[in-house]
Amino acid sequence: MNDDWRLRIVTTESGLTHRLSQTLTSEKLEHDLESSFHDRIVVSIDGPELFCYAGTREQAEGVQRLVRQLAEQHGWDLDVELAHWHPVAEEWEDPAEPLPTDAAGTAVEQGERIAEERQQSGEEGYPKFEVRVQCAGHAEAAALAQKLTTEGIPHVHRWSYLLVGANDEDSADALAQRLRAEAPAGSTVTAELNGRFVYDNRPWSPFSLLGGMAG
Repeated sequence: MNDDWRLRIVTTESGLTHRLSQTLTSEKLEHDLESSFHDRIVVSIDGPELFCYAGTREQAEGVQRLVRQLAEQHGWDLDVELAHWHPVAEEWEDPAEPLPTDAAGTAVEQGERIAEERQQSGEEGYPKFEVRVQCAGHAEAAALAQKLTTEGIPHVHRWSYLLVGANDEDSADALAQRLRAEAPAGSTVTAELNGRFVYDNRPWSPFSLLGGMAG
């Protein structure tokens, strides 16, 4: 599924998000989206917020209409917000926000994103991104860890794994490229969001209800 569109629904009424999610994922849902809703929309809950992820604007707006109809029928007080994923800024934005149309505009937005990522890393007190290196064994990981220590590069070494922090995505990608060339044979190197950052900023909870997933 290509989750390019998101509907964010907020309520102050206790238990309403769960009730609404159950309604949206009910097999008896009566709506013009019924034939495709369950296979194309993912529903998740985070406290008083409910998120609906869709692959197209048409699907997202269809859910938006359905939610407003349900709110009117049941007298629910809901705040509904439609957003589109911005691939350059890498954040959810108002659909009216234009995408860059040339290389210069893209470069500006990329620079703004990197600056924001570095600021977030500073505010959170830990790097937003990390490079994970899985070596073939403990000895290989220890050797690479010693090399990084010699160069003054902070890292975490756990058995055959090493984690190296990076404050922004570009730095993480550059570091990953370097370590792929320097890591012992048989190593796997990946650049990804710091697991702690993902958890602290998750749009879901460990007990979220995920609806509309075929498998």
